[in-house]
Amino acid sequence: MNETSATLLERLRRPSDHDAWVMFVQLYTPLLYKWASQLGLQSAEAADLVQDVFVKLLRTLPEFEYDRQRSFRAWLSTLVRNHFRDAQRKLVPLTPGTGFDLAADDPIVEIAEVEYRTYLTERSLQLVQREFSPPTWKAFWGVVVDGRPVAVVGKEQGLSPNAVYLARGRVLRRLREALRGLLD
Repeated sequence: MNETSATLLERLRRPSDHDAWVMFVQLYTPLLYKWASQLGLQSAEAADLVQDVFVKLLRTLPEFEYDRQRSFRAWLSTLVRNHFRDAQRKLVPLTPGTGFDLAADDPIVEIAEVEYRTYLTERSLQLVQREFSPPTWKAFWGVVVDGRPVAVVGKEQGLSPNAVYLARGRVLRRLREALRGLLD
């Protein structure tokens, strides 16, 4: 990811911006599938839901105005829930006394904030990793994630301690840029 979410959302207002849509789909497809599976959908049903959501987004995002005071994720999860509910209503028409109450049994509401933050961080790490050479990435990972000493990681990667610090700083800065606006 080379942009913050606000910039990406602005670019998505132009349906012809292929690179922005590729980036958006790479970032959000796994999350949409996860939400769909948490709603109890099987693989084919989940794929249909995700596809329907992306079609809706393609139509909606050109008019969408990002409000930094509100959560894009909350808006997106509402969109997913609404598509899920619409599909359920088509399958099981709501009639008084049926006992089918989607508001009471809405599993997507149960998705914890920590789980969302973890997902976005992990996915952003995957996407950001592509931007760095293997030694730089391994230096960052060894120091930040594994918590190993700079000198040990530097020796393993053939880098000076200063080069390890620089690698760590570049990757962390890029990761912060990637996550800015996403962890609201």
